[in-house]
Amino acid sequence: MSDQKGLLEQLLSKWFISIRNPASAQEASLRCLLDEYAKTGYGAEKGALEISTMPEFVKAFPVLNYEGYAPMVERSLYGDPSYICSAKPLAYAMTRGTTGRSKVVPCTPAHLDRVFECGARELICQAYRTDDPSLLDGNVLNLNFPSVVTQVSTPSGITKYGYSSGTYAKLKPTLGVGGLVPSQDEIDTLGPGISREDWRRRFDLAYERTKELPVVAVMGVTPVILAFGRHVISHHGRPPHDIWKLKALFCTSVAKTHSVYGPQLQRLFGKAPVREIYSATEGVFAQQLDSYPYVVPNYDAYVFEAKVRGKFVPLHTLERGKWGRLIVSTPVFPRYDIGDFVECLGPNYFRIFGRASPSVMLEHRLYRAFASWAS
Repeated sequence: MSDQKGLLEQLLSKWFISIRNPASAQEASLRCLLDEYAKTGYGAEKGALEISTMPEFVKAFPVLNYEGYAPMVERSLYGDPSYICSAKPLAYAMTRGTTGRSKVVPCTPAHLDRVFECGARELICQAYRTDDPSLLDGNVLNLNFPSVVTQVSTPSGITKYGYSSGTYAKLKPTLGVGGLVPSQDEIDTLGPGISREDWRRRFDLAYERTKELPVVAVMGVTPVILAFGRHVISHHGRPPHDIWKLKALFCTSVAKTHSVYGPQLQRLFGKAPVREIYSATEGVFAQQLDSYPYVVPNYDAYVFEAKVRGKFVPLHTLERGKWGRLIVSTPVFPRYDIGDFVECLGPNYFRIFGRASPSVMLEHRLYRAFASWAS
């Protein structure tokens, strides 16, 4: 093994070890998270210091969705972070509000540590699998949302915040040696809007800043990457694969990445592999491990459960073909119903197939019935 590949393997070792023994990794992650919760008023009320096992954790902490946590986040935003945060947030980040009003998440140091470590894993994993460390050296096309959108007046002054993708890019503007281009500061100068015209200006900025650069990858929200590719053709007369020779497309934030978006992306950007990352404002929870079009959880960073027919079970115990609502525990949100459906496709392989809604549930049941009949 080359020195460079050995270094990449070392960077991935925590994840690899957790995949080999997810039960042990989940126990260790729970202990780390309980240490964070014990520093908060909410955790103290639930007796986090006295909890040492998963059953005790499940008994003490109820499952809450964002509406359940919203008053605690509001309390944090307006000057009392200690009730829900283990340390003063370094920033706040908001969702795009695709399924309702935007959610706001406090970015504590523990939260950001996990976001940055896990957020780089898919890029490092692809470099490791292909034995191509140059993926870490080149420029990565930045198509993130603005990091400054709104502000609130608090007892300690004005707090500004924006979309999570831009916020995380601004706080950590590099991936390996390479950097995000254009910079998040450049994107933010174009304003907070997300109308068609706002995106046209962002796309033009990205094109002008990168058209002569050796861009090795693009990472971002999947529909935005697709929209950018179409914009390059319609406004600049060339397909993206004629401009950049990408080595990978790292796609986040939507279901059906491979079945629906993958073929469209490769028609625009060339045959670079499409690699899926399951991330949200609340954390970076899973990514592809290999060529299988499924994601593998970051067992060493978060605690995962699934609600299956009214019962909560550790995610890693889910059997192939079983599915339910995903429950995640993050440094800020214990036992958080993130609002997604998850299905097991084999030991440690999962698919996020949509938002937890009756229509998605019906679609999935019909799909599985048809697949069973067809086989």
